[in-house]
Amino acid sequence: MTITSSTPADPTEPPQTLARTMRQPRWIAMLLLALLVSGAFAWLGQWQLERAVVSSENVDKPTESVVKLSDVATPGKPLRDVSVGQLVTVEGTWVPGDFLIISERVNLGVTGYWVAGHLSTGTNPEDPSVAVAFGWTEDRETADRVAADLNAVADASVVDITGRLNASQGPEVPDEGEDPFELNRMSVAALINIWPGMAERPIYNGYVVAAAAPAPLTSIDAPAVEQETTVNWLNIFYAIEWVVFAGFAIFLWYRLVKDSWEREQEERALTAPGSDTETGRVE
Repeated sequence: MTITSSTPADPTEPPQTLARTMRQPRWIAMLLLALLVSGAFAWLGQWQLERAVVSSENVDKPTESVVKLSDVATPGKPLRDVSVGQLVTVEGTWVPGDFLIISERVNLGVTGYWVAGHLSTGTNPEDPSVAVAFGWTEDRETADRVAADLNAVADASVVDITGRLNASQGPEVPDEGEDPFELNRMSVAALINIWPGMAERPIYNGYVVAAAAPAPLTSIDAPAVEQETTVNWLNIFYAIEWVVFAGFAIFLWYRLVKDSWEREQEERALTAPGSDTETGRVE
């Protein structure tokens, strides 16, 4: 595609340089138009690039909205992936004698112990139970004392527990020489064998990490679940295309200006004194 001058070049005028041609009003106007088009293409490329990185986390962060445990989990069934890490609330009563210690628990980089309890959500045998990680301490004697105190004062009072729901950990066979009754995993399967009467009672296949812990225990660090991020390569390809289009808009303007300038040089050579009008050769 070429754009020619509306009037033939005057051979008596000094030769027009490419830079002077670019500064002509019509080409400046064309440049502004090319920059506008290029900017639109660049914006579309940025938009496609933003869409290429898709996070599974939405703006509202649903796991950080407290919901009832029964709304996101079913007793006796595995937890759904979307339920793991959900903040939940559950009402019930502590079962006396079922507070115990879970060892080898890391909290903010320090290894210690959890005090865990057995929360019954009702008085009927068909009402489900749930394991609750109550708090953490670095000292085993403190953990034993707190568990003993809780077992001594547990009554039928209804409590409301708010915390983060986690999937049950698999049981682990103790190494040779270790205490076979020492719990070092928050395993619902192991707790069923320890807590009396649990074989006939429905239980949630997960546990709740309580948001608050009684003194002298420390609240267990339970951050929100990190959201997965995926890359949409098709959107990245589209983003690259728009960048190429943006560059092409500027290149097209340059090509049109240069074609017009070259055409003017050809006309000047053809109209120069002594030139052959057919070949453009100067005699």
